Amino acid sequence: MSEVVRDLKAFAKALVYKNAPKEEYFKRGHRACQGCAPALAIRYILKAAGPNTIVVNATGCMEIISSPFPYTSWGVPWIHVAFENVAAVASGVEAAIKVLKRKGRLDPNKRINIIGLAGDGGTADIGLQALSGMLARNHNVTYICYDNEAYMNTGVQGSSATFTGASTTTTPAGRYSIGQGYWKKNVAEIAASHYVPYVATACPSYPLDLMNKVRKSLEIEGAAYIHVFAPCPTGWGCPSSMAIEVGRLAVETGVYPLYEVERGVWKISYIPPKGLKPIEEYFKTQRRFKHLKKEVVEKIQEKVRAHWERLLMLEKMTNTEEFKEKFVRPFYEVQI
Repeated sequence: MSEVVRDLKAFAKALVYKNAPKEEYFKRGHRACQGCAPALAIRYILKAAGPNTIVVNATGCMEIISSPFPYTSWGVPWIHVAFENVAAVASGVEAAIKVLKRKGRLDPNKRINIIGLAGDGGTADIGLQALSGMLARNHNVTYICYDNEAYMNTGVQGSSATFTGASTTTTPAGRYSIGQGYWKKNVAEIAASHYVPYVATACPSYPLDLMNKVRKSLEIEGAAYIHVFAPCPTGWGCPSSMAIEVGRLAVETGVYPLYEVERGVWKISYIPPKGLKPIEEYFKTQRRFKHLKKEVVEKIQEKVRAHWERLLMLEKMTNTEEFKEKFVRPFYEVQI
């Protein structure tokens, strides 16, 4: 059985911002709230992608705060599209670039990165059909979801990616409701089920881990999906100064594990050295969970641990030579 090697010292460097590239392609002056983790995530994403990048961006928080006419915060070519069609437009951009290269109008050796960008509403809900089509066709596009677990720019309405028990304006907590009543949709696993070469989860609380995953996704030929957990102090009810800490607690409690799925093989990016922390430590940082009773928290904790154990089992199973020979080779090496 193959052993999964983890370099905790190398991962610790992912906490250190000074190790990030100095160039900025998401400019200052945007109108994000204080402590906005999605804006920070985009800053890191573009640092990793570099100047030869085209961004296709859905309506949402990041479009609203970055493009008030006549200004823009984007230092790379940027296209604003509707909620539902980021993946479709990004697919068209990728196809157009292929045609231009074939006709000699673009240098065929020039690498042009295409990034689709949308929030959890534009990904898990409204844009899921177009995303599935893009992944199934295996367009050479990296689709990135910044997940702040609600429709934040229109009033904190719940999405299918809102975490269980969270109170939003459309899933309010009350006498007969705990808030969001079902489990968070796992879009990363949905993406992985399309047999694309690369899927990952990330969080701006771990900047170099996020940037390394973006770089890897752009270097691999074919479709890639990255799901970025991005705390929203305004919508979650936590101090703006705590956005990074809240993101780390989500990872350390197992609420949001960091992992990669490369050619069908799962690898957890970070395992807390002392084991998972209790989810109460994460919940107590945010107003949206303050209504939860102890027995409900215990049930959610049980599900979080079960999901974590399942992830460990997937990693163990897919890193065997038998699995790689029987599954990876037929699905990722045999061309039809």
